[in-house]
Amino acid sequence: MKICVCVKHVPDTAASIKLAGDKGFEDSEIKFVSNPYDEYGIEEAVSLVEKQGGEVVIVTLGKASAVTTIRSAMAMGAHRAILVKTDSQFLDSDLTAKALKAAMDQDGLPDMIFTGKGSVDTESFQTQYRLAKFFGMPVVNEVSNLIIDEGKAIAQREIEGGEKQVIQMSLPCVIGATKGLNEPRYPKFPDIMKAKKKEIKEIDLLDLGIEASQGKVTLEKLESVPERSGAKMLEGSVDDQVTELVRILKDDEKVL
Repeated sequence: MKICVCVKHVPDTAASIKLAGDKGFEDSEIKFVSNPYDEYGIEEAVSLVEKQGGEVVIVTLGKASAVTTIRSAMAMGAHRAILVKTDSQFLDSDLTAKALKAAMDQDGLPDMIFTGKGSVDTESFQTQYRLAKFFGMPVVNEVSNLIIDEGKAIAQREIEGGEKQVIQMSLPCVIGATKGLNEPRYPKFPDIMKAKKKEIKEIDLLDLGIEASQGKVTLEKLESVPERSGAKMLEGSVDDQVTELVRILKDDEKVL
């Protein structure tokens, strides 16, 4: 069984982000990590291959620095990787899915594709669906339990009201992993050392016939979240406070 896992190189959620102009941010000094939801996909893929045989291939779209994230995935047990290189910080989900598919097409059709349920940076939650559309595969997102048996995937996910939904699909398929599917392993030192010797094939985005400018979504502007001012205490009678509150919401905050 050949399983591809799409892994995104994202800023650590604890990192302090500084904007560079209005369409980018300083990324040279902040810590980047594997998208946490993707790690559930890595663990599930590695566990399946350990039981059934085959290989796990990591597929990443990002800057050359994303190699650190790829090595971490390899230390968890992935066998090799493909890095589609681009200097762009922001690529929409449509272009991202096209680039990932093109890389996988070159490598040969996988039996399964794992992604995380979404990425913690842009949170678009679209790439897995677009991948499935481009490949013509069935897809289920936010999968918290998975059984693979006789060429079929039985996926469970939680829906509104705490109910469980179970979906059966034929392979190949796309699975969006989430918390609860498994407990991602912590690589041991020997695994980290072995990962340094595993193959990473690098491909330029342009060599796939794709340009960063071809995205369907255009980033217009990035802004820092304004600092909140201190709380304002209203004084006077209840009627006076209500009148002042309405004035603030209407004149100052412009929400009425």
